[in-house]
Parts: sequence; structure tokens; C-alpha cells
Amino acid sequence: MITLLSTAYLPPIEYILKCMQTPVMLEVCEHYIKQSYRNRTLIATANGVQALSIPVVHVSSKMPILDVHIDYSTPWQRLHWKTLDTAYNGSPYFLYFQDYIRPFYEKKYEFLFDYNLELMQVILKLFGKDFQPQRTSEFITDYTQMEDVEDFRNAIHPKRCKEEGYPFPHKPYTQIFEDRIGFVPNLSIVDYLFNEGNRLMC
Repeated sequence: MITLLSTAYLPPIEYILKCMQTPVMLEVCEHYIKQSYRNRTLIATANGVQALSIPVVHVSSKMPILDVHIDYSTPWQRLHWKTLDTAYNGSPYFLYFQDYIRPFYEKKYEFLFDYNLELMQVILKLFGKDFQPQRTSEFITDYTQMEDVEDFRNAIHPKRCKEEGYPFPHKPYTQIFEDRIGFVPNLSIVDYLFNEGNRLMC
């Protein structure tokens, strides 16, 4: 069985689990979709859940995902890293893993897809996974007739994770702000990494 996923920026734990449990095929033939994990991640801060979004150069609704350029007209890399540092510098594993993540907030990448892929490869390597996904060769809307492909391109979504019955529960783990805001599920993988380390999740 192959799991079909779209590209994602510091994706949530459920996305990472899919990458660790089954072979993955990344969708490279789709058009860019706004307000999704393709350029957005969710983390926990002292004030609650905060979204971090990578700005992209203005795109039309039919812009191929491989052609989406990152917009550096604002210092988003510095702001994202400052937010991550502020949120997690008191967590147990931040100092240990920060050097693997911080370079992605210093080096500039032209394309969103390339940035996401290389960042994913580093994170999954920390969990012991050599991430070398297949890529789609054409865009297929409906995979329900393909028994060897599980399509999660739209199922894992920042808006859907708040819905009743979201189908990706995972075991609670220690979060640095849990005493203030309670346990928050389905956050970015860096929330787990900085709080729990790189032990295998279940």
C-alpha cells in the first residue's frame, strides 16, 4: 500500500506517521491550494496555538505546485525561527535538535516544494527514516478505484483537524505549555520532537 500525500511545511504528527509506516508518493501534479499544510504549520505557544505560514509569490488558482516560489520580501524566516525559539527553548530537546532545523531559516530556497522536501528529509532522518518518496506522474482526482493507493492529500488539513471525528487521533504526550493551554493534538512534528525527542511515535 502506498500513501499519497501533498507537500507540507513542518507537517503534523499524523502526516509523519504515514511517512514512517508506509511507502509515500508525493503529489507533484496538483495546483497550489491556499490555507493548507502546503505552506502552513501549527505550533503551541504560551498564548495558544499559532499558525506559521511561508509566504509565496502571488499565484493563480492554476499554479502547479512545483512552480510555486517562496516570497522573501518579508523576513519570514527570521520571524518563524524567533517564534519557534521562543515557544520551545525551554522544552527538553530543543537544544539538542535545533541545529538540524535552524539552517532552514538561514538558507534561501527558490521553490516551496524543494524547501518542504529537504526539511522533511532531515526531520524523518532524525526519526530513523530515509525519506525518498515517489512522485506522481499525472494528476488523478479520485483514487478510490486504486486499491494500492491511500489518498490523504486533502484528509490531513489544518481546518479539518478541528472537526469532530477527525480520523487521526494520537496518544497524548508532554507539551511545554500543557499546564496553561491544555494538551493540543495534531500539531507540527517539531512540537513532538522538541518535547519528546525522536523516539518512535505510536
